[in-house]
Amino acid sequence: MTESVEILGIEDVTHNVRHYRLEKPEGFVFQPGQATEVSIDAEGWRDRKRPFTFTSLAEWPYLEFTIKSYHDHPGVTDRLSELVPGDRLLLRDVWGTITYKGPGTFIAGGAGVTPFIAILRRLHADGKLAGNRLIFSNRTERDIILRQEFEAMAGLERLFTLTEEKVPGLLNERIDADFLKRHVGDFSGRFYVCGPDPMVKDLRETLESLGASTEAVTFEK
Repeated sequence: MTESVEILGIEDVTHNVRHYRLEKPEGFVFQPGQATEVSIDAEGWRDRKRPFTFTSLAEWPYLEFTIKSYHDHPGVTDRLSELVPGDRLLLRDVWGTITYKGPGTFIAGGAGVTPFIAILRRLHADGKLAGNRLIFSNRTERDIILRQEFEAMAGLERLFTLTEEKVPGLLNERIDADFLKRHVGDFSGRFYVCGPDPMVKDLRETLESLGASTEAVTFEK
């Protein structure tokens, strides 16, 4: 399946992250945490596919992606930052392995938070956030995606940590075994992990070494 959809609106989220709101094809269905391959519907770009996670909810009248643009090379995300409403994107089949399986700890690094956005929005809308925790690591304060929205989610425990900047009220630590021992403690519950591949690999190994069950750690495969 390939669908050409129009960009309805674009909104800045951080200095290098934007919401892209798109027309929603009739009958288009996805679950929170799922993604699709996206390309720009323009000459020379249609075959340059990249995976992006839906951050909208099923009942919304439009689709939304929350995408970080990398300007250090002329790739798809850099080109996306130049698009305007009225331009078109190509969407393909829905896929993804990060789905909600019950209350737990969500650990995200940078743009790796995007699969968690729709999941946490769904739980918030349904009043079922209690028992969930978000640990969100970024380089600097201005890199934090949707900080105010996460802070407004009643019932969600939040820990924001920065690795390259000290800011009052925020942690300044890397997420490692010592961090997890101090801020999580109990490793018998569920964990959801998403971020750069090396971070995900390290955290999976660390969580399991601390007692987390392999089956209880969900990550994008």
